[in-house]
Amino acid sequence: MPETIDIQLKKGVLGLCVLAVLARNESYAYEIASHLSEAIGMGEGTIYPLMRRMQSDGLVATYMVESPAGPSRKYYKLTDAGRTALAAQATEWRGFAGAVDALLDALPQTQPTTVEEA
Repeated sequence: MPETIDIQLKKGVLGLCVLAVLARNESYAYEIASHLSEAIGMGEGTIYPLMRRMQSDGLVATYMVESPAGPSRKYYKLTDAGRTALAAQATEWRGFAGAVDALLDALPQTQPTTVEEA
């Protein structure tokens, strides 16, 4: 079964969303996933492979922080390359979203009619 447009859109902007979250605060993967779950309904399972890929691409760096309630946590922070990528992707997203909004705004205001089957 094909993925819904909702899932496709979320996957397409997930990296941008992670960069935006990290631009506000350095964080660990579970906390990032929680922010994304609240904001766009993205599940936790998708974040870990993405974080590894972003680290290998040089967009984020990591450091460990001791936790009094369990094992140490790996925190992520934006690198200079990550900040540059965020700025470029945000510009692209705003242009793309604006173009889609313009197309949707140009739709006729009438309700679509349904065709009944014979």
